[in-house]
Amino acid sequence: MTRKIALAIPDLRGNEEKYVADAVRSSWISSSGVYVDRFEQEFAAFTGSGHVVGVCNGTVALHLALLALDVRPGDEVLVPSMTYIATANAVRYVGAEPVFVDVDPETWCLSPSQLEKSITRRTRGIIAVDLYGHPADMDAINHIAAVNGLWVVEDAAEAHSATYKGRPAGGLAKIGTFSFYGNKILSCGEGGAVVVNDPYLYLRLKTLRGQGMDPERRYYFPVTGYNFRLTNVACALLCAQLERREEILSCRREVFRLYREQLQEIGGLGFQPIADWAVPAPWMFCLTVDPAGFGHTRDELMRHLAENGVETRPFFIPLHTLPPFRQESARRGELLPVTDRLGTTGFNLPTHSQLTADDIGYICRLIKNFSPNQSR
Repeated sequence: MTRKIALAIPDLRGNEEKYVADAVRSSWISSSGVYVDRFEQEFAAFTGSGHVVGVCNGTVALHLALLALDVRPGDEVLVPSMTYIATANAVRYVGAEPVFVDVDPETWCLSPSQLEKSITRRTRGIIAVDLYGHPADMDAINHIAAVNGLWVVEDAAEAHSATYKGRPAGGLAKIGTFSFYGNKILSCGEGGAVVVNDPYLYLRLKTLRGQGMDPERRYYFPVTGYNFRLTNVACALLCAQLERREEILSCRREVFRLYREQLQEIGGLGFQPIADWAVPAPWMFCLTVDPAGFGHTRDELMRHLAENGVETRPFFIPLHTLPPFRQESARRGELLPVTDRLGTTGFNLPTHSQLTADDIGYICRLIKNFSPNQSR
């Protein structure tokens, strides 16, 4: 029988069941309860942020951030094209237009050198994505934003625990956002958070999240708001995850180490670059495939792994090529060669804390033995 190795499995081997049962027994299963407050306080400490606003998913976190920053129809927001579609969708939710910028080949994150070329009189801000757990060059991006009177949102959905020059990812811009989807390092199935230091923005985020209700006057609504709240049950899961974060991270770092050790000598394969100022989060292990060097294309290798029970996934399809965005991107004449290359050559191997050394050895042997260019 062919073994089955999943791409991602949440690690729920701690107090998750106990805390969820406690929330259920307490009857506090919606957006109030002790686990909500506990999660927001503990995640603020984890990210080095002054305030955390829990929300129902990572896409909503981005949407809420843009609402709090008063982004409006006609505005332009600079975003990388090499990211999950939620980054650009959130810009469209508020009526603005995402303008796509190429990524840096040394980080795979938003290229500071390309940013200024895309700024127009309509540009209002930048969303910098910490792609596949690697932080963007936030000092350079924040400097460009400050010179041009723009705000920055750091999309750290994939970067739980990453650091940039010793500082935690997510807290490096005006507003930071996180996701706790089922495949993330810390997960509650669906969930997200917005992190911020500015007390005014924190109050605005909380008000907009909770239907626009005045925090000091119940059932008085000074603004139109949204129901973006995170439940006490979801926060119970996240509190249990945060308790074991070092154990979960240690397991995933070992997965990364074993992959690098066993794949580094295989010609035609490339690893995610790591800047000397970054400590990436061990979210998804990334490979790129050079067909000339490896002997097969990325898609051929992925099919071979699937036939042998190994689940993989390709890198995100560049957003500027997708139907909702490609017409406007073409009109602007956007050329994004690094993004285009990564979109056709990159893919993710299984990455989760329950992988065994034997699993990883099996995957690496499948990859090596599939290449006609490797000595057996």
